[in-house]
Amino acid sequence: MLRRIAVVLLFGVLAFTLACTNKKINNPIANVDSKQPDKVLFDRAMDALKHNRFDVGRLTLETLINTYPDSEFIARAKLAVADSWYSEGGSTSLAQAEIEYKNFEIFFPNMPEAAEAQLKIANIHYQQMEKPDRDYTHAVRAEEEYRQLILQYPDSKLLPEAKQRLREVQEVIAAREFNVGRFYCLRQSYPAAIARLRSLVDKYPLYSKADEALYLLGQAYEGEIALVRSRAGNEAAKARMIEDFTKGAAEAYSRILTRYPVMDRADDAKARLLALHQAVPKPTKAAVAQNKAEEDSRREASTFSKVLRSFEKHPSVAQATKVGEPTLVDPTPVSASEVMLQANRAAMGTGGASDSHSVSVETVGTGAGPGPDQPAPRSDTPPADAVPADSPAPTDASAPPAAAPTDANELKPTSAPADANELKPNVSNDNGQALPPPQQVNEIQAGTPGQPASGNTSASGGKSGDPSASSSTDASDDTDAMVASSKHKKKKGIHKIVPF
Repeated sequence: MLRRIAVVLLFGVLAFTLACTNKKINNPIANVDSKQPDKVLFDRAMDALKHNRFDVGRLTLETLINTYPDSEFIARAKLAVADSWYSEGGSTSLAQAEIEYKNFEIFFPNMPEAAEAQLKIANIHYQQMEKPDRDYTHAVRAEEEYRQLILQYPDSKLLPEAKQRLREVQEVIAAREFNVGRFYCLRQSYPAAIARLRSLVDKYPLYSKADEALYLLGQAYEGEIALVRSRAGNEAAKARMIEDFTKGAAEAYSRILTRYPVMDRADDAKARLLALHQAVPKPTKAAVAQNKAEEDSRREASTFSKVLRSFEKHPSVAQATKVGEPTLVDPTPVSASEVMLQANRAAMGTGGASDSHSVSVETVGTGAGPGPDQPAPRSDTPPADAVPADSPAPTDASAPPAAAPTDANELKPTSAPADANELKPNVSNDNGQALPPPQQVNEIQAGTPGQPASGNTSASGGKSGDPSASSSTDASDDTDAMVASSKHKKKKGIHKIVPF
């Protein structure tokens, strides 16, 4: 009996001792954290970042990365460092966040979080994007980063968000291009306006004012037509330039009717086509449905937001469409010099498709080779066409002067001497007869209709004495003057075609 009482008292004392002590005993089996110090550091850093203690959180994460380089939390720790800079905000912090995100993509390109890092990089520039009439550096960078996300991670679940952001960014860039093109039209710098507006409608077909841009493009072509008609020059060249500009205007107006048939400028485009005596195309049902879906997805900004827009730095993207595929690859841009060269080629009648730097050479002559029983021609033998038909064939070194010179480096006169009083030597041959006058380079001798002279073939393939070549040269000079004068146009005395 006493033994049982002693055992009970002993257990009671032990229980009382354990209950009164303040020391906690961690069971290594029950508490897994005690065996994972890298996870302890990661949890502490996450808690610090959650309470906006960014410096403490980044310091803890750097300790984890440097102390446990083989930890399974390295990738998450690097991404958390970038997120801390991103959440802190500010231009400096966002720049550092972009560097950290790019480093994460380099070290862990196959992780699902790589697409998230790329989206954060694009969002950094999206947040700093300014209005269309201000610096557009961040808008261009945002467009590049969103495109890279779509092309590099086509299976990512973040693709819908990236495409919508890309449509909004392209809406802002297109608005800037439209303002620049409109400015050139107001200044009557129509080649620059045509180049800018053509590049705009080709690159950003989802722009909310694409119909207005196309209508302004047609008006720029019509402005060039009015300037050509007001200039004096070769009428044939002017007619060809007017025909080329009319074709460009008709294409712009027709595109409004076929691609944007439900937008505001459709009726105006139809009226301009009728005024230009051009065919009026009809849109397809698919084009009408597509354009209607784009217009229905746009939202109008409220009056209050329009008032506040003047005080905001970030542009309004309310007019950006919610449907359609954004442009991922830029088409070839159009420059003002290309527009002028195309007009110049049209004036000369060579067409717009030919290369402006190509030179065609036409060979004047019979073009017939040696007969089947004749020996191959030699380089030291003068051509048969070089000797007149009534001249005897040379038999020795004293060949008639009519023969072509054998020295390729010999200088030949290109025209008759300008001085009529210049003395000329009176030279006679062995028979005592005076030699015939020297052969003119630009003159085709009788009896040699196919004589190839070195100075009688122009770059365009015609002879310098040909009247057609002379008229072509005149047309080229007149066209150069008309196209060059389009850069410096006078506003006074010229009817303005573009109604703004």
